[in-house]
Order: sequence, then structure tokens, then C-alpha cells
Amino acid sequence: MLAPCPSPFNMAAYVLEAARENPGKTALVIAGPAKAQRWRYGEIRAHVAAIAAGLLGHGLQPGDRVLLRLGNTVEFPLAYLGALWAGLVPVPTSAALTVPEITAIAADLRPALVIAGAEVPLPAHPAPVLPEAALHEMEGEVAPQMGDPERLGYVIYTSGTSGRPRGVMHAHRAVWARRMMWEGWYDLREDDRMLHAGAFNWTYTLGTGLMDPWARGATAVIPAAGVKPEQLPLLMARHDATLFAAAPGVYRQMLRQVPEIRAPKLRHGLSAGEKLPEATRTAWTAATGTEIYEALGMSECSTYVSGSPARPAPEGASGYPQPGRRIRVGEDGHLAIHRSDPGLMLGYLDAPEETAARHDGDWFLTGDTVAEGPDGAITYLGRNDDMMNAGGYRVSPLEVEAAMTDHPGIIAAAAVEAEVKPGTTVIRCFYVGPEGIDESHLSDFAASRLARYKCPRVFTRIEALPSNANGKINRTLLRHRPLDPA
Repeated sequence: MLAPCPSPFNMAAYVLEAARENPGKTALVIAGPAKAQRWRYGEIRAHVAAIAAGLLGHGLQPGDRVLLRLGNTVEFPLAYLGALWAGLVPVPTSAALTVPEITAIAADLRPALVIAGAEVPLPAHPAPVLPEAALHEMEGEVAPQMGDPERLGYVIYTSGTSGRPRGVMHAHRAVWARRMMWEGWYDLREDDRMLHAGAFNWTYTLGTGLMDPWARGATAVIPAAGVKPEQLPLLMARHDATLFAAAPGVYRQMLRQVPEIRAPKLRHGLSAGEKLPEATRTAWTAATGTEIYEALGMSECSTYVSGSPARPAPEGASGYPQPGRRIRVGEDGHLAIHRSDPGLMLGYLDAPEETAARHDGDWFLTGDTVAEGPDGAITYLGRNDDMMNAGGYRVSPLEVEAAMTDHPGIIAAAAVEAEVKPGTTVIRCFYVGPEGIDESHLSDFAASRLARYKCPRVFTRIEALPSNANGKINRTLLRHRPLDPA
């Protein structure tokens, strides 16, 4: 069982505790095909403390919200931890979000500051903007702002069933709760070298690829911007990766190009973000001689069900509740998490009614439908709502539909997650209009309004959207509609 989170507590200070014990150890490798950049624990801590001092020197007060608009660079985790160190509330966001999307988030968030990377779209918002280059000019040091581990630490935006992104508020103690994954999923050790295939500014990378290895005193390896999936095996071998983490889509792309992977130090792979196809798991084992351990989770609570080397999941199952987690599977198969779980969110930002609606007494309703085996193994069956999954990101169909119906040639639209081949799904948009519209034109139109991962990959014109007995779009029927023949 997990011990209670220490108090007083600061998430950034906890994550960088290894810097006090072993400042000369390599904390981060930014790995490219030709060269690598290395950061020691002492260097990371010094930069974080200086950034904290600099942000407070700009007049920010503990509790102020800082919107991060940074690309796939080391400035992302430095700014994130620097804000936490100072008692500020960092809000990481995807660099892929368009101006309209990030403007809507900023209006909801009301940030006191925006930290901006080069060529990353910024919101139309009056908050002052700090260029990322200024982070390296900050000097000095302040002590970490210690306090109640229950206080607000950071906010993550995720797509909601309302069709607009919603802020998920997490306490500082959420990072302490991630210790349940160290044995329940990763088998994470101090001498590990974790290669995570994602970008710095993806929350999966931020947690699994950086925060957890650093909190354990291990080494994080992150691919440099522009590294392709087929180049990842080279990085595994060159940097002695012992663990490899990625979304299923990255595994698929990599294994198509490299059917045999030689990484002598590799113990196993980790997968999250979407359901891992059994064919991908089999191909990985054939390529590496190791296993993939899958995890099920969500922005509101990180991961809570997983397989691990100590307790592998049965075939077809996602795994078991991580030791210390308290979950419930209802008679209808709906998965819920008890409000006492230290990793559970504080609530949705400025939305107490929506927060209350996701609870059944003391239980938070995840929206996932699962089957529980006689030994407690959990098999993921899908969402009990209509949320879609695109490369590990949850996407609301209402958000996609709202963007596409802005097109003058579209009267109505419906977005669903559709399987285009076994184990591979994309967002498919059905639309009603007086005539067919060129697919490349629709793709360009979607890209001007939606982040790349939210854009439909398949467009289908139909005469009318099917509806169910309640008058709502029958998405089940659309999901199972076959693709048009080529």
C-alpha cells in the first residue's frame, strides 16, 4: 500500500530530490540520430530554481496560472517544474492546438502569464507573453514553495462530452500517487534508462517519460524533434534503454519498418493512450524478445489498471488494479475510482456541477466499460459515451462536428472513431450537404480549425444522419458502416 503523501509537500522538489543525492548523474538525454544533449540532475535543479525565482520576479504570485505554449524542447519540463517550484499552477498544452482552440482555453483558464515557444500558436488573450529564450536568462534561486499536498498543483485540458475542452485540476500529491505505477506497471528502478517516444509537451511523456524516472532517480531519454519511428530502435541500443514507452500507434509504425530490434539492455516495453492490438504485442515480442505491459488510465487519474512483470495481464486483458488503487466495476461494467485515490483529480476547473455529475456518491465514474475476470483482471471494452481516441488523445466528436459544420457546404456532420484495418482506427467524419466535397479540401479546412490529431482522416457524404429512438445521432450505426470502396 502507498504511504500517505508527506506534508508539507512540493511536487517539483519531490521530483528533483535525486539532485540533492547525486547531482552529477545524467537526468536527461535528448537523443538524435547523430548526436545527443545531456543534462545532469544538478543542472536541471539549478535551472528550475532559477526559473522559479524569475517567474516570481515578474510579479506572479503563488496560485497564479501559467499557460505553457512550448514545443518539443527541454524548455517545456523546465518551465513546468519551475512554475510548480514557485507555487504557481502550470497548464501544459499541445503545441498542435490552433489559435481558435487555444484562445478558447485561455478564456476559460484566465492565465496570469503565457510562456511561448517559437512558432507555437498563441491565444488572443491579454495575458503577458514570456518568450522561452527568457527562461535561460533567469538567475538566482528560491526555496521551493512547500504547502498542503492537497492544494492545486497543475491543470490539464482534455476533451469533454460537452464538446469543449475542460480543465482537469490536479493537486501536488498527484505525483506521489504515481509511485503506485513503479511496481504496478513499470518495474521502475533507480538504474533504469527510460526511452519515451513521445514529445516533451505530451502529458504521457511528461509523466511516464520524465516525472516518474526523475522521482525514482533514473535517467530519462527523449527523442529529439524530428526523430522518426524507424529510428527509435537505434536510440534504444545507442543509449542502453532498459524501458521503452510509447503509444500503440508508434509501436505499429516502428515495427512495420524494423521487424527485428537489437537492444541488449531492454527489459520490456510500456504502452498507454489507447488499446494495444494483440498483433502489435506479438510483433514486438518477436522483434525484441521482450513483453509489452499495457496500462489503462485517463487525464483525471493517470493510470490505475496495468499489467506488470510481477503480474502480467492475461491475454486480451489490460491488467489488474495497481496495488493501492481502489476501483469498482459496476453490474453494467462501468469502471469507477474511489474519491480517496490520491491520484484522482480535485475536480474540473470552475465546473463544480460537472464534477459532481461524474460522481456516484464516493465513486468517480470514469466513462470506461470493462469486464472483470474471476481473478480480478480488467479487460477494456470501450467508452460508455462517444469519446474518440486519436493517437492516445481523447477527442470529443462534438468538437470535431462543430468545426466541420462551419464549412458552407456542410449542413450537418457526425464524427466517430472508425476501424480502417484490424487494430488501426481513425476519426471519420460523415457529413450532409447538397453535393460531395473534395476530400483534400475538407482536410485543409479541418486543419485550419483543429489540432492535427483531432482532424478526420476519412470523409463520407451521406443523405441524412441516422438517429436513435431518443432523436440523437446513432453513432453506433455510423461506427460500423463500411468504408467506401476505393
